[in-house]
Amino acid sequence: MTFQDIFKSSFLENINSVSLLDMILSMALAFGLGLFIFLIYKKTFAGVMYSSSFGVTLVALTMITTLVILAVTSNVVLSLGMVGALSIVRFRAAIKEPMDIAFLFWSIAVGIVLAAGMIPLAVFGSVVIGLFLLVFANRKSHMNPYIVVLRCADHDSEAMATEFLEKQVQRMVVKSKTVQKGEIELNVEVRMRDDSTDFINLLSEIRGVGSAVLVSYNGDYMG
Repeated sequence: MTFQDIFKSSFLENINSVSLLDMILSMALAFGLGLFIFLIYKKTFAGVMYSSSFGVTLVALTMITTLVILAVTSNVVLSLGMVGALSIVRFRAAIKEPMDIAFLFWSIAVGIVLAAGMIPLAVFGSVVIGLFLLVFANRKSHMNPYIVVLRCADHDSEAMATEFLEKQVQRMVVKSKTVQKGEIELNVEVRMRDDSTDFINLLSEIRGVGSAVLVSYNGDYMG
């Protein structure tokens, strides 16, 4: 076997396995749909701290997945090697918001479907998913749960505060109660009737109420 024969049987034979037009079209569509996913993520984000780097990651992940699947579909041997290589990769980044997992899988799925040549499915599916997230993720803020932290001096002030709070909100559930000498602390989950928070001001003016704090709450209670 000569040096020329070795070169013929190597990577040079796979240079034209994916046409230039296919590469440009796939990567352009991956960028466009990845940008669409990023915009939906930005529009529906409801966490505490918005991370612009995660949004950029969604665009990059869509393009990277498209690139990998294009290579895999063009060469069976490469696909086996790619599976082995990816099986040893471990990602240690913590996912803080459950919704972030949906966006990550959405980006990966779009990349796979695009590289497989199913462009209408990728576009139509992304539009449907985007509309679904816009409708259900952008609920009115008063429908989300809140926590009211009350500090009362005695039992009588506690009773007056809880009675007043029950009349002001749509629903309330006591999550925890801490009693110390001369102070009672209540953590109450509430669902407000509207976006107005003026009832907290009135609540703090009740006799015996030391403080009243309203905190946004994601529904996961750790007690």
